[in-house]
Amino acid sequence: MKKDRIERCSWATTDLYKEYHDKEWGNPVHDDDILFEMLILEGMQAGLSWLTVLNKRESFREAFDKFDCRKIAGYDEAKIEELMQNEKIIRNRLKIRSAIVNAQQFMKVQEEYGSFDSFIWSYVDYKPIHNHFNSVDELPARTLLSDRISKDLKKRGFKFVGSTIIYAYMQAIGIVNDHVKGCYLYVEE
Repeated sequence: MKKDRIERCSWATTDLYKEYHDKEWGNPVHDDDILFEMLILEGMQAGLSWLTVLNKRESFREAFDKFDCRKIAGYDEAKIEELMQNEKIIRNRLKIRSAIVNAQQFMKVQEEYGSFDSFIWSYVDYKPIHNHFNSVDELPARTLLSDRISKDLKKRGFKFVGSTIIYAYMQAIGIVNDHVKGCYLYVEE
């Protein structure tokens, strides 16, 4: 008996990766709460695999007040110590502190632009970029646009927002659709 097989990007190898690939990666996100969550998770991923982050995502949501930027912006040293003791999340003091700083800066952007969505999507005139790569080996780690966004975010005081992290963020929130040719989610535009 032959099993039906959906063609996906080659990195979608586990059930968790497949679910993330099929339901989230490359899909445009305009909800500020999710935009913030993904920004924090992408920063947490630095130096680790995305699968590590996905496996800990629910624990992160629980530990970080469902990624409520208003609450995270007010975290104090006691909360940082509590998070450092939580074995279910990535316990990196610099990354935890960066989540607090990024929450504060995120709210400043919301105040200035009306929403973080308006700010981040303005870089692409509110239209996703659809790339046309044959394989994941062709995907860039960063681009001129991710360099620019990274530089702008750093200037605003954000942390853990290097160009590589920002390119992954752009893919995660659908500013960039990098589903490769042959993947059932590839968009030919």
